[in-house]
Amino acid sequence: MMKSWIVHFKNPVPYQTGLDMQHRILKARQEDRIPDTVLLLQHTPVVTLGNRGRDHYLLKTKEEYRTMGIDLFRTERGGDVTFHGPGQWVLYPILRLGGNEADSHGYLSNLEEVAIQTLGSFGIKGFRKEGKSGAWTQAGKIAAIGFRLKKWVSFHGMSFNVSPDLSGFQTIVPCGLVGESVASLKTILGKDCPAMEEVGETLLNHFSSICQRDLDRFDADGELPAELTELMEGS
Repeated sequence: MMKSWIVHFKNPVPYQTGLDMQHRILKARQEDRIPDTVLLLQHTPVVTLGNRGRDHYLLKTKEEYRTMGIDLFRTERGGDVTFHGPGQWVLYPILRLGGNEADSHGYLSNLEEVAIQTLGSFGIKGFRKEGKSGAWTQAGKIAAIGFRLKKWVSFHGMSFNVSPDLSGFQTIVPCGLVGESVASLKTILGKDCPAMEEVGETLLNHFSSICQRDLDRFDADGELPAELTELMEGS
């Protein structure tokens, strides 16, 4: 297995802060200054539009989003429109692809499998839908995937709904899928919904196995490798 780093953030991260970190880590990975690095975090409330995102899938005006405390970003990832907020894990793998993820389709399949196996760990049947990315349950879509490759290094990634305020999704047409429901572990399991930290650990364990990365784990607020400290701080 390839040795890699994982940085875990306990507190929600503003979208712009996370994006800036990704870009710095991406450049360092392209230059082979660091190993593959994965960020696991929650975002403060934000709606993002990917490179296929269309404005008519936004159901509020910019002013209304601002009043609701929801940021709005157009970003370079694949996919359409989605919502991020506390209670939702976001996995940003910054990986040099190869092996069973040698192309974007193989990598997409791996991320979907991470979500599906995580659901299985909590007794929920997850599945794919032909022609649509992500992971689904009988109650609705629970994991959204949108990434981009630059010089065969991935960035952006996958979101997984644990217990977010799903009203944020009511301000958009999620992933451009008209009439489709959005689910979370909380809506499916109710009071038996596992804690965020347990779900985060489960996601990382399945990611490590499926993507064949041996993860050295670090807390963002703790001691980090020197190279990573510089990248996180933007110095």
